Amino acid sequence: MERILVVDDDSQIREVICAHIEQAGMHPIEAESGQQAMERLESEPVDLLILDLMMDDRDGFEVLHYLNNRRLDVLTIVVSARRAEQDKIATLGLGADDYMTKPFSPMELMARIQAVLRRRHPKIAHPSMVIRLSNMILDIDNYTLLIYNEKISLTMVECGLMQIFMQNPDRVMTKLEIYQQVWQHERYDDNNLSVYMSRLRKQLERAQSPWEIQAVRGVGYRLTGAGI
Repeated sequence: MERILVVDDDSQIREVICAHIEQAGMHPIEAESGQQAMERLESEPVDLLILDLMMDDRDGFEVLHYLNNRRLDVLTIVVSARRAEQDKIATLGLGADDYMTKPFSPMELMARIQAVLRRRHPKIAHPSMVIRLSNMILDIDNYTLLIYNEKISLTMVECGLMQIFMQNPDRVMTKLEIYQQVWQHERYDDNNLSVYMSRLRKQLERAQSPWEIQAVRGVGYRLTGAGI
């Protein structure tokens, strides 16, 4: 049974989320502050974290830093009223696997929880998978991208995005296609997707890769560059 830690200083939000988690056959754990969340993470196993950002006692950013510093391998979905693109970019940079804005649909949150858990625990085991494209090597199991000799650590979502792009070089992937394959649900969030694309673009630029992610206005994105 998956153990889901719900971190929010609003007791009503925690109650709603926990009720849906129980109905889905999973075990909810509550924390009303970032400090309490860290104590829970220290004392008991957690598979996935539902994390608010704005809390008085140690905010969500501090919890993400704590996960990184302690090297805790916990899936994380941020659910926050903060809508600014820089907040999304910051949380993704700290390893969050998904980001939802408040107010939110509990049913959509449950769909995202199930999708993230499926990506971590696929029903069919597969051998270690590595994808090579020109100067880039993607290690799917370890969420890393090697460009020349520079290793880039990726979140699970970023790894999924790079996988479909590297398997379909120079092919335009529609936004709906991307969401169906990576997020595993039908309705896509245009702003959320643009944040991930912006972060991946910057990572490729920093590594001086001849490949780039190109936006195709009104349609989607494609990976293009060397050898095309």
